[in-house]
Amino acid sequence: MTHDVLVPAELEADDALVAVRDATAPDGLVFVHGEAAKPLATPWQVAAERAAMINPERLPSGAVLDVACGSGVQLAALAAILERPAIGVELDPSRARASAHNLRAVAAWFGALEAPWFLASRVLVGDGTAAEDVLHVVEGASIGLLQLDPARPRNSRTHDLEEMAPSPSAVLAAWAPHLARGPDGQAVLLDLSPRLTHDQRLAVEAVVDTHLPGVQRTWVWGSRGGGRVDRLSAWLGGASTPDVARRFVRYPADGSQPLIVEGGRALPLGDDLPQQVRRPPRRGEQVSLIDAALLASGLVEPWLRGHLGEKASLAWTAVDGRRPQVHHDVPLVLASNERGLVQATGRVAAVVHHAPNEDTVDDLVALALEHDVARLTLRCALPADLQPKLQGSLDRQLSRRHGRRQAFLCHAGQGPEVHLLCVDPAVQEGAR
Repeated sequence: MTHDVLVPAELEADDALVAVRDATAPDGLVFVHGEAAKPLATPWQVAAERAAMINPERLPSGAVLDVACGSGVQLAALAAILERPAIGVELDPSRARASAHNLRAVAAWFGALEAPWFLASRVLVGDGTAAEDVLHVVEGASIGLLQLDPARPRNSRTHDLEEMAPSPSAVLAAWAPHLARGPDGQAVLLDLSPRLTHDQRLAVEAVVDTHLPGVQRTWVWGSRGGGRVDRLSAWLGGASTPDVARRFVRYPADGSQPLIVEGGRALPLGDDLPQQVRRPPRRGEQVSLIDAALLASGLVEPWLRGHLGEKASLAWTAVDGRRPQVHHDVPLVLASNERGLVQATGRVAAVVHHAPNEDTVDDLVALALEHDVARLTLRCALPADLQPKLQGSLDRQLSRRHGRRQAFLCHAGQGPEVHLLCVDPAVQEGAR
């Protein structure tokens, strides 16, 4: 199969491509996209931070190869930050042209239009699994890092491995023999569907072991907030981190440094998800609503014990849905950059034996005032049309009073009626 070759350093303007502002990119860095490609593009903040997490000293020598590069944002970030030539391969000609233009845009932003890595970069139009043909076109260039972010079905709650295109198995079978070796072997950055089950992740492990037997690996869960895993990836060999089996990365919306939690056990040893228990709530104990994406990584209990102590008592009353809930016996104190991993935390001040509704909202106000509460946030499942009405009513009534504490209302894990009023021990200065 022949591959058409685009040279980013020799490009002219292409009016067929659409410039789209990436809200996470710095001023002056604008990307273009081929037809229908924008929703699939990696945000610049995520692409750049991921590239910065790779240790170049452990990476084999050679170019960065992306065999399904799409619009090329991740490829450009890897090439520019690691200062490696980029080789992108893309079946769709429009997206391939966009990838070449985005490589040029990133090189210009880095002031690297004359840099050797950029001058040697190429984008090929064709099949990324045709390894021999690609290597022939790039004259046998050494491949130091293989990147794969395969296409997946959109608007689907679950994805099978066979639905990814090109499939990880086909790509690894084609390219594993051609990857350069470094201190930790070959290097692969393998993006996967964030909706893969634990058993499907184990199937990926089996595919990796077939083509790169025994290679070191770090599984990475990436989230931009909202309790959702946006990216799941396996970092293999020279792209992995020694002695780090799992990593959770939260990319803050304000563009600041990501929050990283890492450690854990190798994936084949278990999913390491907490087990739900059913028990009556206890006044005075602490309740925390934890980020669901952190829980999905299997790192939540080691992270909690790092803050609460190894002897802390933990009881999970909810592990599914948007608000995983854990009860513990000592307060959870967090640094400011970690607060995004916890929706709310506080002490159980009261057990409420009815669900919040328009008939009981005044009772909630009275209970809040009894506990010196200035703001009570509803953190329980309510109909979409009811929640803003109730929250607005609580806010209006409490704003006229003189409480000093923050509080939240959550389910007690004992059915839909029983709720907990949990109060933050901190007092708002100047509230009175």
